[in-house]
Amino acid sequence: MIRIDNDNPKAIYEQIYDEIIRLIFSKSLKPDEKLPSVRELASMIRINPNTIQKAYKYLEEDNYIYSVKGVGNFVKDADELRNLHIKNMKDELYNVVSSLKELGLRDERIIEIVKEILAPSIKGGNNVSDK
Repeated sequence: MIRIDNDNPKAIYEQIYDEIIRLIFSKSLKPDEKLPSVRELASMIRINPNTIQKAYKYLEEDNYIYSVKGVGNFVKDADELRNLHIKNMKDELYNVVSSLKELGLRDERIIEIVKEILAPSIKGGNNVSDK
């Protein structure tokens, strides 16, 4: 279910956060599905319960899960989350494109860069320059 990499420079709670989001988007965790309790998950992956609690706290703050007092934590609707995530990524992409335009790149070159990223085998891989 949740994989933790001790060699990963990310904090453990961030890895748990990322893993739960991955499970939500892959639909391994269904909308309104109850997550393991803090103690259950801590026991399963052998992590301090405070670390799990911190990950759950951030997941709730970012609207990936919701809690019902005295009952537990539950997954929010993945389609709604996916749409929100896509919107956020679109906003980030807008900022990147705007920055590239400020550097003087033309639309055609920006589209070329995107194509290189989508298909790394074209033009020798991920070599992104301002040719």
